[in-house]
Amino acid sequence: MPPLPNMAGTTVAVMGLGKSGTSAARALAAAGATVWAWDDNEGARNAARAAGLPLVDLAAADLDRARMVMWSPGIAHTHPRPHPVASRARAAGVPLLCDIELLVLASPEARFVAITGTNGKSTTTSLTAHLLAAAGREVAAGGNLGVPALDLPTLGEGGVYVLELSSYQLELLERAAFDAGVLLNITPDHLGRHGGMDGYVAAKASLFDRMRPGATAIVGVDDAPSRAIFERLRASMGRRAVPISAERARPDGIAAPEGILVDPSGAKDRIEIDLRSIATLPGRHNWQNACAAYAAGRALGLSPAAMRAGLATYPGLAHRQELVGKFEGVRYVNDSKATNADAAAKALVCYDDIYWILGGQAKEGGIAGLAPQFGRVRRAFLIGEAADAFAATLEGRLDYERCGTLEAAVARARAAALAERRPHPVVLLSPACASWDQFKSFEHRGDTFRALVKALARAEGAA
Repeated sequence: MPPLPNMAGTTVAVMGLGKSGTSAARALAAAGATVWAWDDNEGARNAARAAGLPLVDLAAADLDRARMVMWSPGIAHTHPRPHPVASRARAAGVPLLCDIELLVLASPEARFVAITGTNGKSTTTSLTAHLLAAAGREVAAGGNLGVPALDLPTLGEGGVYVLELSSYQLELLERAAFDAGVLLNITPDHLGRHGGMDGYVAAKASLFDRMRPGATAIVGVDDAPSRAIFERLRASMGRRAVPISAERARPDGIAAPEGILVDPSGAKDRIEIDLRSIATLPGRHNWQNACAAYAAGRALGLSPAAMRAGLATYPGLAHRQELVGKFEGVRYVNDSKATNADAAAKALVCYDDIYWILGGQAKEGGIAGLAPQFGRVRRAFLIGEAADAFAATLEGRLDYERCGTLEAAVARARAAALAERRPHPVVLLSPACASWDQFKSFEHRGDTFRALVKALARAEGAA
């Protein structure tokens, strides 16, 4: 845990006591701050009380006495309507910040890579950290991915924090600044929290308002909103704005349109790295992620040779097209992180003969936009709240079954795959939905899928 300077003797309110809020409250208390911790959920308050955190109802507290409110990114503070505590804090002139702000301010000697985008953030974050670690750099990765920012180890000069940042977190920064910023892509998501698409795009673009002197901006240019952001950055930053693409060659950036990563900026010869042979980075979307991680590594001084070696040893990330089993001629792939249609599309294009498990809490737009990939799907197995809506979309276009639960869907998908004996059958969990109707998180959903597959494998004597 990095020490937090200049916090002793101050009063800091902490609103929301999930992982990041609890972590921030502990770090602030250790730094000598007076902590006012609160959560609207009684269970979270009881857990905080048991952990020794002081509880203060922020709906009634005198927020004029607080230096800041450490705000949980999951709690609405603007759209669709601000939480009453957010309104009270703003009326008192007290800033709403997240734990990323404190980490950056507490670690002035370290370097920071910030990674955002609608899809691919977690893979790119873990891959960038892997490339740095494989090259011998001291590195820590977290933020929106895994470890809360203030639970990361203390890094000094030469150390690199690689942080996944959501649009929610980006809105809760004030003075934090980064050495490299990565924007992968923008497609409609979380629009209710940002007041529409314009607000969502603005939240993502705000990353580049937070660059340190000499920083590098890395932007995916395969979608129109991100491309527009890149053009603005190139006008102001010149060569320090680097485009990446998985769709077309970029003589001014890093691209992998055919699965061959090409860096044309070498002093003598352009660099080429074949990504198609890396089993943990399947598909065009992962080629974009690899381009982004490579560009970030280059911005931090890694050699092409070191990154080539690092890419070859990347172990992959759970719940992102994770192969969890192969038996009876059928592969089982856990893509539970695909919580919207655009993310699911990235998986669907990677396989043929798909037995597709989907459903949950639907996001904006449903799955109608996935129609171009329906030809790869042999049958769909619907679960969760979205089952009826998805059935209406699939009616007359794709065979489907309403299964209700993930357990039933796995059993039915396996039976169909075995009965139809297609050449390359894949049971694919790529839900295109949030998980909260039936699971605690997408990780819980993916872990459940993995356990169900392992149970089938044991029953068949395959594990």
